[in-house]
Amino acid sequence: MSDKQPEETGPPAVPDDVWERFALDSERDIRSSAPKEPSARARLVTERLRQEDARNAERAPRRIFRRSPPRPAQPEGWRTGPAWREMDGRAARRRRLWAILGVPLAVAVVVVAMKPSLLPGDPFGSSSDAAVDTLPLPVETAAPTTPPSSGDSGTPTLDRPFAGSPAERWADGAAGIVLPKATPVGSLTEEQVDTALDNTKTLLAGANLDPAALRGERPAAAIAVLDPRQPGMVHDVNQWLREPDRKHDPLVLFSRFDPDEVRLVGKVVKTRGRTTFTAGKNASVAIHADYTFVYPVTPADGNSTEVDRTIVRRVLDVAFSDPRKFQVTPGTLQIREYREDIGNSACDVYDGFLHPHFDSTGPSGAPPTGPTVDPYDRSRGLRSSADGTCGTVSRT
Repeated sequence: MSDKQPEETGPPAVPDDVWERFALDSERDIRSSAPKEPSARARLVTERLRQEDARNAERAPRRIFRRSPPRPAQPEGWRTGPAWREMDGRAARRRRLWAILGVPLAVAVVVVAMKPSLLPGDPFGSSSDAAVDTLPLPVETAAPTTPPSSGDSGTPTLDRPFAGSPAERWADGAAGIVLPKATPVGSLTEEQVDTALDNTKTLLAGANLDPAALRGERPAAAIAVLDPRQPGMVHDVNQWLREPDRKHDPLVLFSRFDPDEVRLVGKVVKTRGRTTFTAGKNASVAIHADYTFVYPVTPADGNSTEVDRTIVRRVLDVAFSDPRKFQVTPGTLQIREYREDIGNSACDVYDGFLHPHFDSTGPSGAPPTGPTVDPYDRSRGLRSSADGTCGTVSRT
């Protein structure tokens, strides 16, 4: 490019010094921006890196999930990231930080692994005993062979009335009365046997779990499934409830508390037991029920926080006969035998109510004369209702 200014007929539009500076700047910019052919060594390195990237891509396994593509194996430079010296400095700082924090952290991990209880709240569930003790027990399908363990050493409270009792793991209320599957028995159909089993559960629940009956009211639901044709049964039961005495004690069939003396704590009564059935006499199905009920109670005045428990075990043998062959009321039960065992109630008091003992009030009733028994021990047999002895309990 010539640096001569074109000739013009008029005066120059641009001064000479400005035009000369423009020409020099333009020439310098053109030289600096002109493309340069890479050297042979640069072309060789670039080609080798490109081939290595291609081989790495072919060797990479196929995956069914997405991930970031592999980075090309190229040297770092001003176009690809921070210089290697800067990266090396950062790595050194990270190594120093891990050296400071890593050793104490490793020691802490080893200590916790050897003794997890050091962590608050037991996040790993290492306190297996506490977890197992609160798990519900499986359904009782056969007579136990030993008494239940003592459980924890907790004291019953208004918030946790079954603390320290094996019953804490028992079922709640009627859920603990689990019936076997009905099958035909003799001339009775499966449906009739099923009705007999349902009525047995109604009798047990109405006599031992119904809130109104527990408050001392008439256990109407339980009485409704009894056969009025059975001599000396329904009539006698009503008399027991109206005029209880030593020979006519409704507690042999029903659990009842004096509402002026005690009240139940909460709405849960713990239940455990089993029901079985076989073919009975006189074209009937014979049903055997053996259940224990645990009642948490506190004084009725409302000012006390003392909680204790009364334990009642009942064994009933009832029959459901074929109404086509015998004079019975269809769909009702006849009681063949009943036995009970009552723990923590005053001896020789026959007013038709259970009277739990509280430490704050002292003993009531006559002194016990019978042996000391474990009221939770379902492996032992029961005495007859006519025995009349009153003993002490080893625990409540």
